[in-house]
Amino acid sequence: MAATRTTFTLDSELARQAQRLGINISAAARQGVTDAVRAALVQADREAYLRQPERLDDDWAGAEAWSAS
Repeated sequence: MAATRTTFTLDSELARQAQRLGINISAAARQGVTDAVRAALVQADREAYLRQPERLDDDWAGAEAWSAS
């Protein structure tokens, strides 16, 4: 996977604490962005479902019967 270099601003005290505790700021930032993207995708999926929820139709009975076999 290709990586992109980016810059962000971090509170000075927080940066000092992270350094003192041996926290890899780049890894922590990557994890934070990963978590934020995942949460945003889940939220977008939920909102899409709420706008257009699944509805029972004639095909459901066939699908349920197929999955039970």
